[in-house]
Amino acid sequence: MRTRSSAEARQAAGDPAEPRHRPKVSPAHLRIALGVIWLLDGALQFQPYMFTRSFVNDVLVASAQGNSGFVSRPTLLIAHFVASNIVAWNALFATIQVAIGAGILAGVLSRRAWLLRVALAGSFLWSVLVWWLSEGLGGVLTGASPLSGAPGAVLLYMVVGILLWPGPRDERDEVPAPYLGSIAARVMWLVLWAFSAFLLLEPQNQSRGALSSLISQAATGEPGFVHSLLAGVAGSLKAAGPWVDSLLALLMVIIAYCVALRYHPRMFLTISIVLGTAIWVLGQAFGGILTGQGTDPNSGPLWVLFACCMWSGLATTTIASRVDQREPWLEPVPSAPAAGGVEAVEALGACAT
Repeated sequence: MRTRSSAEARQAAGDPAEPRHRPKVSPAHLRIALGVIWLLDGALQFQPYMFTRSFVNDVLVASAQGNSGFVSRPTLLIAHFVASNIVAWNALFATIQVAIGAGILAGVLSRRAWLLRVALAGSFLWSVLVWWLSEGLGGVLTGASPLSGAPGAVLLYMVVGILLWPGPRDERDEVPAPYLGSIAARVMWLVLWAFSAFLLLEPQNQSRGALSSLISQAATGEPGFVHSLLAGVAGSLKAAGPWVDSLLALLMVIIAYCVALRYHPRMFLTISIVLGTAIWVLGQAFGGILTGQGTDPNSGPLWVLFACCMWSGLATTTIASRVDQREPWLEPVPSAPAAGGVEAVEALGACAT
């Protein structure tokens, strides 16, 4: 007979320290968020600006400038083909992104793991192509700052998609995400946050006024209230030296190691969510989506979603470690026969006869 664990016993006794229902973010919620962001990408790609040559010059050609040959040459070749029929090519790009988002959402709502796998596998292929041929590897070879989007939003799309890759359906007919609480997730978190800190320490981002200039550029073309906010922040940081970027780099390293090593992970995940939101607002101006020229929401929302995945992984690991766990002091102790018990029974039987 199965003996109840102390947690179950406390629940049965009505102990408020062990609530029966704990709020959590499930893999389905995270997949829905990822699918919605992909749909937003596709919707932004359908903007009128994307059907003009400005998209080719300001996005594709611009990503090739200053990059190494294996990035710039194929990017410029793709830009030449796209410019020949910008309407058809851009409609194809937008449709692919909408199809990825719709496929993820359909897989979640129908609980069909195979559909999720097809949609996520397609997103991986598309992310690699976009990261290489459209984002210029996220600008990591040209000294781009993580505050402006490096190492690339689509790279984070792929990482989050890997963490949400579906496993076999469980006994509750749900589609779990077995990689959420894995060592691989912690390694990816550590590498991406530590690498972002490294990018902040590059010479281009350590010059005086670099941060102020980045925020000023993000404010270009933004509506009045956003432009005023960013202009005010840029002005206040105009005289600041590289210590601001160095301090942010230090914070990123702390976030990287503390979450990866599970040292107060929820506290540092909360800090990462706040930092990711601040980067999205101040450094990326909401990804430029309010200007009519933003191709995607940029990396800020993906950092937040990545943190939510890690948070859900903490809960998954905790629950898995408690499944069928029994405290030794609650286990039934088998009673051993008393010494001479057999002889005593035989003697009593003899007396009775």
